[in-house]
Amino acid sequence: MLLNRLAAIAFATLLCGGQTAWAQGSCAADLALIRLNDQQVLSFDIEVVDTPESRAQGLMYRKDVPPGTGMLFIYEQPQRVSFWMRNTLVPLDMVFLDASGVIRHIHPNARPLDETPVPGALIGDPHPDRLMVLEIAGGEAARLGLADGQALAHPALDQDAAEFPCS
Repeated sequence: MLLNRLAAIAFATLLCGGQTAWAQGSCAADLALIRLNDQQVLSFDIEVVDTPESRAQGLMYRKDVPPGTGMLFIYEQPQRVSFWMRNTLVPLDMVFLDASGVIRHIHPNARPLDETPVPGALIGDPHPDRLMVLEIAGGEAARLGLADGQALAHPALDQDAAEFPCS
């Protein structure tokens, strides 16, 4: 799988004159891309959870979340969301995104097994509704340079409204 993906990237690099397909926002259901700046795009191999049952389970009982992987929670429409860490055994960074795929809030290093609600928006946020939440290993958001205002590309976003549309 990894070799196939690397071969596809190399081929896309040749076709695009040096820009990888990731830099252009090529999307796949199991891949989340985050544009750090005009020249850097990160990719995460993800599991998509988009039903009430799968969102309720989330990353519970997992013993690790390897670097470069995560879980993308997708809601039917933007809404106020709050998470907790019930039965979650590892620290997580929670990256909250609006309907255009823009990071609006990052909660770093949520504590394992803590049932304290983690809101998707800070008090006073004029636009508190979230469409997606990306959970990654605790500490990864800071290590990778994720920040509010950066954009995610994924085919589940309305591509006409996406800040970083799929190509």
